[in-house]
Order: sequence, then C-alpha cells, then structure tokens
Amino acid sequence: MCGIVGYLGKRNALEIILKGLEKLEYRGYDSCGIVVYGEKLILKKTVGMVKDLKELFKEKIKADIGIGHTRWATHGGVTEFNAHPHFDCQKNIFIVHNGIIENYQELKKILVNKGHLFNSETDSEVIAHLIEDFINQGDNFEASVHKTLNLIQGTFALLIFNKNEPNKIIAARFSSPLVLGIGKNEFILASDPLPISLITDRMIFLDDSEMAIVNKEGYEIKSYVNNLKIDKKTVGLDLKVKTTEKEGFKHYMIKEIFEEPIAIENTLRGRILKDKTGTKIRGLEEIYHKLKNLKRIILTGCGTAYYACLYGKYLFEEFLPYIIEAEIASELRYRKINYDQETLVIAISQSGETIDTLEALKEAKNKGAITFGIINVPGSTIARTVDAGMYTYAGPEMAVASTKALISQITALILIMIYLARKNLMKPEEAKNILEELEKIPDKIRYILGQESLIIDLAKNLINYKNFYFLGRKFSLPVALEGALKLKEISYVHSEAYPAGEMKHGPIALIDENFPVFVIAPNDSLYQKTISNLEEIRARKGKVILISDKFPENKIDYLISIPSSLEILYPLLTIPSLHLFAYYFANLLDLSIDRPRNLAKSVTVE
Repeated sequence: MCGIVGYLGKRNALEIILKGLEKLEYRGYDSCGIVVYGEKLILKKTVGMVKDLKELFKEKIKADIGIGHTRWATHGGVTEFNAHPHFDCQKNIFIVHNGIIENYQELKKILVNKGHLFNSETDSEVIAHLIEDFINQGDNFEASVHKTLNLIQGTFALLIFNKNEPNKIIAARFSSPLVLGIGKNEFILASDPLPISLITDRMIFLDDSEMAIVNKEGYEIKSYVNNLKIDKKTVGLDLKVKTTEKEGFKHYMIKEIFEEPIAIENTLRGRILKDKTGTKIRGLEEIYHKLKNLKRIILTGCGTAYYACLYGKYLFEEFLPYIIEAEIASELRYRKINYDQETLVIAISQSGETIDTLEALKEAKNKGAITFGIINVPGSTIARTVDAGMYTYAGPEMAVASTKALISQITALILIMIYLARKNLMKPEEAKNILEELEKIPDKIRYILGQESLIIDLAKNLINYKNFYFLGRKFSLPVALEGALKLKEISYVHSEAYPAGEMKHGPIALIDENFPVFVIAPNDSLYQKTISNLEEIRARKGKVILISDKFPENKIDYLISIPSSLEILYPLLTIPSLHLFAYYFANLLDLSIDRPRNLAKSVTVE
C-alpha cells in the first residue's frame, strides 16, 4: 500500500527521493515525509500529496542520503504526527515502513514501561524505538536491526537510517515488496521498480526474511533469520516501466483506457500460432507434464482481478472438462480447501504484490497444488512464487482504478483456455475462429473509444443521480460488477451490480425514476432473457442505459452501441464503454480521479 524510497550516492538525495515518491504515489497519498542528511539532518512531513511536501523545501539542500514515504493510512488517522518517517526518542533512528506490525501493542507497552516516548498512533513507530532500545543495551546498529526484525510480527518493507552512521541504509522485507537498484557508486531502494529507473537499469528483488545493508561502497544481503550472507543476481529493468507520463491526457486513467487496444495487442504478441489453430504459452508448456491428471482449476484474485477470475470461470466451463471455481483471494486464504496435485490455482494480479492473493497462493502451493500467475509487473513477488506464469505486458498502470490491466487479464485467460482446450477436445477450426476474431478486438475497441463524445453526453445527462444498478448475465455479469466498482471507486456514488435474473428477488424494490440501470445485453445466448429483465425495470419507471449491438424498439432511454463479436469476446467490448462512463462522470464532478479517496493501488496489507 504505502510507498517507500531510499537513496544514497553522489546525487541530490532530496531530488531523487521526491521524484521516486511521485512515481509511487499510486500506492498511497494521504500524507508523506522525507528525512535527508548532508550538512545537517532535515526531516519534513505533511498531510497531503508529494506536491505539498515539495512546497516545504524552499531552500537548496545538500544531502546525499535519505529515506521517504508516501502513506496509505492503516493504524492511526491522517495527521502529520502519523506520517512517516518515524523516529526514536533521540531522533537518531529513522524508519519508513510499508505493512502492518501485528504485535506492536505488546511491544509498545514494554517500551513505554522502559521510558520510551511515542509521537504517533502508528504501529510503525515501535520499530524505531526497538532499534534504539537494543542500541542502548550495547548492540551495534546492524545487530539491533537484526534483533528487531526477529521480534516484530506481521508484514513489512523497511528502510532504516541511523544519524550516527550516516553513510548507511538498512532495508528488510517480509511479505511486502522491496527492490534494490544498483547504480555506479549509488543505490536506490523502493517499493517497486518504477523509481529504480531514476538512476539505473540494474536491480535486485529482496525476498522474504532478507535484509540489505547498503553503503556508498556497496551492499550486502543477509537472512535476518540466521544471519547468513545471500548471493543474489541482478536483473535488468524493463524499459517499459519508464513510460509513465500522461502524454497529453488530463489523467492517467483516461490515458490507460485509451491504451486498452494496445494492451490486448501486447498480450497477444507472440502467443498465437502462425496458422491460428492454437496458442503458445511458454509458462504452460513448462508445467504441462504436471497437468496431465488435472481435474480442477481455481482462479483467484481481488477487486477487479477477481472479476477477471469470474469471467475465466464462465469461459473455462464452456470449453474445458474440469471443475472450475472462481474465488476472492481474501476469502480463499482462510478456507479449508483440499488442494492436491490435480488442482491448478491461477492467481491474477496486476501488481503481482497483492497480499491476499499471494498468501492464498502460498497456501495452495504448500498443500501440493500447481500454481500459475497472470501478472503485469515482471519480477513481482507472485511472479517469483508461482510454478509458472505469463506476463500480460499491459505496461505501467498508474491510476488507482484498474482499466487496461483487466482487459489484458481477460485476453490472457482466452489464450490459456485455447491452449488447454486444444489439448482436450477443441478442434483447430474452432480455435482459429476465436483467435481470428480476437485479433479484431483492438480495432473494435478503438471504434468504441471513438464514441467518446456520446458517453460524455450520457454522463452529463446522468450527473445528478446518486444511485445506479448494473445488470448482466453470464459473461456480462463480471462486466456489470466492473462497471459498478469503477463508478463507486472514482465518483463516490452508490452503485451495485447484480445478475439480471436476480433483480426480481429483492433488488427491484429500489427501482424508480431516480434509479438508473445499466443493462449489459450483447446479442448473445441470453440476450432475450436479459431484455425481459429490462422490461421489468421499465415497468417500474426505471431509466435504462443499454449496452448492446442489438437494439429493442422503444424500451430504452439511452444506448451505448458496440460492434458485434463472439459471445465469449463481448466483455472486451462492453467493459471499455463502462470505463469511459465512469471516468467522464467523475471528471464532471471534478474529482481526484487518479487518486480516489481512501484507496491505494497495490494492496500489500490485510
């Protein structure tokens, strides 16, 4: 959730850290802070975004080392006192933390009884005081950090600076992402690779229970459990992570919506056989020998990624001879599931760091299931945890509300389905029919995006309404769920999604002329059933916005037209329309679209 950055080297540490925090602001943006050290130590914190923090640094500051943080509040309200960095009693030890310390109350009580004075309501501050306490007992800085890491419980990515050893940063992680970037006589540490590109294209991903001791001469990585040194290879930074500018768009979200056709093309690239009779997925090829006795597939993810899983469930059931389940990862991780070697768990995550998905995945893997990931961020924790996987290559997604990532995840699921179905009963001609139509989808989405002005007018007509329903059946149900989520995420209006057939079992009680309903009804196998549900809405004077390629006469108030396609591909055409509507509705309200309140993009705490 929170974003952390540390730098030490020959450049201006303040400038690097501020730029790094801007790149990580999608992870949290209710408060932020920096401590840097050069001629003197300077600590500044503020409620608000990084641009507000910048305003506090009017004078030119010479500093070659420092750590910074942008916060998504967990423990303690949004105040300057609760903003990071936190420090010990003497203001010698400074820490920035992403995660949750579960036993902080117990530890804090012990420290308070010893005379430690706390300045915040956070769980994180206890870390600085623990290190101080061990130093007071005679341990050196590194040993004190080592003991502290073995005492705290929970999740953390940590950067620690000691004013008395001003040429060193100690970093550590457990279940929260942390990357070390290695430049020439300079180093940068961050929550993900985006800030790494500020100084280098070489990096190391820290794994659980690892700590890095970094100084201007070099670095050392150890296990903080047994204190043994760990040799790790550097990996190259994908240059795509540098393409994070708005490029003339008002917000990242609208830019990323317009990148949805490209996201599909990138996901498809190199994965369709030349004769279009099948797909080539290296990750599945690597583990296919394990799939010969496959009986069950569980798809899991959180938020928008779960909607991709639900789509995958309908898709896989249509073509594959296995038991198919779609599970919300935050629930799956606590359920008693009988995993075995005949079960494939497919985890879907844009960031590859979603904590609930990661923990559900670990549980499945530990109990013998085969694991596979659909991930957008190379080198992420989930990508390194699964037995195999595939990257979607959708490119950086900076807006908190996910758009192009979902489109690429659905595309990946279609490719996976065809790969597995061709190993079973799918004929070459059927695969070719799907793949040829799939290749046409990007241009069809471009046609939909070309109707931008019509959707702006729709948003203007509906801007005063405070309640919305989104209805769909089968493949359109995940679309309805996505439409409702996007609207509530960035516009803060009440919106709900239901299977269209469920309306008459309770929800229809709310329908009147002040409750508009989006009906997703492409010309598929359930079109007529969904139109019957539309009639039920109209009979209660509800306003109907139909998204379809087939139009009933005199039964709708507004229409969003889409091109025709195959039934399984319609979600790739209906979702962009809803993304556009949610964006322009929020834009008319002049809201913070890329950084909606209370949200962060990469959910790395429970």
